Formats: sequence, C-alpha cells, structure tokens
Amino acid sequence: MSAITAILVATLLGQAYYSPEEAQLLFQQANESFLKQDYTTAREGYEKLLSRGFGGPDIHYNLGTTYLSQGDLGRAVLAFERARRAGGEGPDLEANLAMARAQQLDKVVGTAPEEPFLQRVVAATHGNLVAWLFLGTWLAGFAFVFLFRVLRPGGRAWAAVVGGLLLTASVPSGALLAAHVWVHETLHEAVVIAPTLRAREFPKEEAKVAFEVHPGLKVRVMEETGRYVRIRLPNGLEGWAEREGVAEI
Repeated sequence: MSAITAILVATLLGQAYYSPEEAQLLFQQANESFLKQDYTTAREGYEKLLSRGFGGPDIHYNLGTTYLSQGDLGRAVLAFERARRAGGEGPDLEANLAMARAQQLDKVVGTAPEEPFLQRVVAATHGNLVAWLFLGTWLAGFAFVFLFRVLRPGGRAWAAVVGGLLLTASVPSGALLAAHVWVHETLHEAVVIAPTLRAREFPKEEAKVAFEVHPGLKVRVMEETGRYVRIRLPNGLEGWAEREGVAEI
C-alpha cells in the first residue's frame, strides 16, 4: 500500500468512527443545543451520530423531537417510528408521536383489508421478549441435556425430562421468532416526507394521479420499479409514488 493510499484510508476511517466517549460528548452537545433552541445544530449532531452507526432509540427520539420543533412532520414521525423499532418505548415517545400525527394534513378514512394471520400474531407480540424466551429455553434445555450426560446413571432421569420439556418449549418460541424475522424482512413500512406526494395509477409520470398524501402519513411499500414505489395507505388505497417522497422506517 502506498503512503498516499494509507493516508486516505486512515482519513476515511477516522471520519467514519467515533469512540464511545466522543459519541457521548456529541450527544450531550446536541442535547444542549436543543435546550438552547438551536434546533439546526442539534439536528446536525444527532444525524452525524446516526451516520456513524450510533442508532439507539434515544438518538432517534431526540432527533424526532428536534424535527417536530422545526415543523418537519414527516421526518419527525419517521424518527419516532425508528425509535420504536429500535426498542424505544415510554409515554414521552407515544405523546410526541401522537402530537406529530395530530398535525398531519391527511386523515385517512375507510376500512383497511384484514392483515394476514401471521402479521397479526407478530404485531401482538414483542420481538425482543420472544427472542429472549427462545434463547433462554433453548440454552437451558441443552444445559440439562449436558447435565444428564455427566450425572451418574440412576439419578439423572429428571435432567433428561426437564431438558426435553425446555427444548420442546423452545420450538413454538423459535417459530414465532422466525415469523418476526420474516415479517421484518418482507414488510416494508415507510413515512411520507415529501411536502405533497402524488400517487399515480401506473409507475409513469404521465399516468393519472389517483390521490395525494402529505408529510407524516405512515404507508406500506408493496413493490418498486425504477424511481417509483407502490404504496398502500392504512385504508387499503394503493398508488405509485416517487421513491424519494417516502422514507422506510
């Protein structure tokens, strides 16, 4: 590797990495800027942390609060939804998300088609809890199986029974965990961020506009082609919109 290449690599690595101490300092500085109502500086700090791989729920939540203070409903809802997906929860998050949604221009009415059974089950269960339940029963089951192997004959039957029960119990939680992974990978939810997003009947600029939506509305991305994505509204209405007008959660 030449000296110039080495310098370039080192520079890029230095720009793309923060130590935990540096990240914490930048987070505190962004928080202080927010308290001073310097929302632009605060937003830049939170976005810089996210761009360097620090994507915890607190950063997304603070970024959403900053966007909400700036009146950017689309990106505020997007950040709050990402905070939720990252494991964030609590009354402050729900209250700010509700506040942002209350300011949305679109009040979608109509009955949405019923979700498939698998998606309803996943929506009704907490992914992290399912993951820990599976991991706990699976590891405990193998631990008792190992204990069965090391105990003396005649006094180890109970270990086999307990281990078998635990491994059996891990099967449904493992299946539910797989369902969570499948839904997460195949179900693409997004938030409208464009000031006005026109959904057309076909993925062509000359196609007739079917409807318009505005920042903050949560939609589902069904498929994509070229610079268009087919979105579905909460009431089941679908149309083709420009990809840049929505951001996936």
